[in-house]
Amino acid sequence: MQNLISEKQDDSSVKNTADVLSSFHDKFICGDALDVMRKMPDSCLDLVVTSPPYNLKNSTGHGMKDGRGGKWANAALVNGYTDHNDNMPHDEYAKWQRDCLTEMFRLIKDNGAIFYNHKWRVQAGLLQDRQDIVAGFPVRQIIIWRRKGGFNFNKGYFLPTYEVIYMICKKDFVLAKGANSHGDIWEFTQEMKNEHPAPFPVALIERIISSTDAQIILDPFMGSGTTAVAAKKLNRNFVGIELSSEYVELSKKRLDSEKD
Repeated sequence: MQNLISEKQDDSSVKNTADVLSSFHDKFICGDALDVMRKMPDSCLDLVVTSPPYNLKNSTGHGMKDGRGGKWANAALVNGYTDHNDNMPHDEYAKWQRDCLTEMFRLIKDNGAIFYNHKWRVQAGLLQDRQDIVAGFPVRQIIIWRRKGGFNFNKGYFLPTYEVIYMICKKDFVLAKGANSHGDIWEFTQEMKNEHPAPFPVALIERIISSTDAQIILDPFMGSGTTAVAAKKLNRNFVGIELSSEYVELSKKRLDSEKD
């Protein structure tokens, strides 16, 4: 498994964390997000932008179980992700995500922020609003990402058309000049032409990054590399962590094609 951070930190001759940090700028690191982040130095990043797996296969609904709920070929999310089946016991999943957020928060500087995208859903007839994940973290604001289209196979509630981006900030975080003119409801069409089963739209990530002065951006669940693509379009540095070697290769090819 490629793990550039581990390789550097296992070398006792490396003493300067700035040297460690610069060694993995604009790199895709294949490894477990939590394990890799725990090897990174404190306060080394300006911004985290990410959307973790949603644990969809643990859903009480039927769309993911019978294959109707996917918009991509053959409802790809029914099979989970490469190297992650997206089906953890809920308490275990929530703890994992809280542990990940704890590491993300440690890694950002005092003027840093985390933009943490997640999806609310109804489970066993009750709204699951992810408070068991984000409670206790300094959530300054939520941004509604309004998507177009979607499926709803449950007659008990209306079609969900949005996801929630939690803006979790350290004390000195401020937006870039002029960015506070954006409202808190953003409408972006989902990315459909992508081999990954659940990609971010590039325009959404560009909105986030360009709304900050961040120079070093981490995505610990890099997926198909959208955060990297958006970062480089804006002349920022990225660090991408991804468990799947298949998605790492996809990200590299995608970023290379954007440079051409």
